Amino acid sequence: MQNPTNPNEPGNIGQGSNSSKSNHAGQQSSVSREFHNFLADIEDLIKETTSLTGEDLARARAKINARIASAKASAEDMGETVVQRARQTATVTNAYVHEQPWKAVGASAAIAFLFGLVIARRN
Repeated sequence: MQNPTNPNEPGNIGQGSNSSKSNHAGQQSSVSREFHNFLADIEDLIKETTSLTGEDLARARAKINARIASAKASAEDMGETVVQRARQTATVTNAYVHEQPWKAVGASAAIAFLFGLVIARRN
């Protein structure tokens, strides 16, 4: 028997999705904010580089290199999150198909039928 309070169990598809959706939205917001900050820093550097020389230019270059490293780290973290979520989805889907094979076959047939109708209408 499945535990309805555990959203990570294979049979509990859809439960706990609100918290994962809000977490995903928070991650997107964080990445978006990081990207905008990165662009602002690059714009500032471009404006400042026309008048910078020597040590000031070196400091500005170090600052932008730090921001680039930060942006790369954020992109890598987001990539890892996407890979982890894809693996989790594949695991849950695999378990569901093994537990409910006829529902999976029926859903696949319905999707294939609808896809066939869409393609047939285009031709």
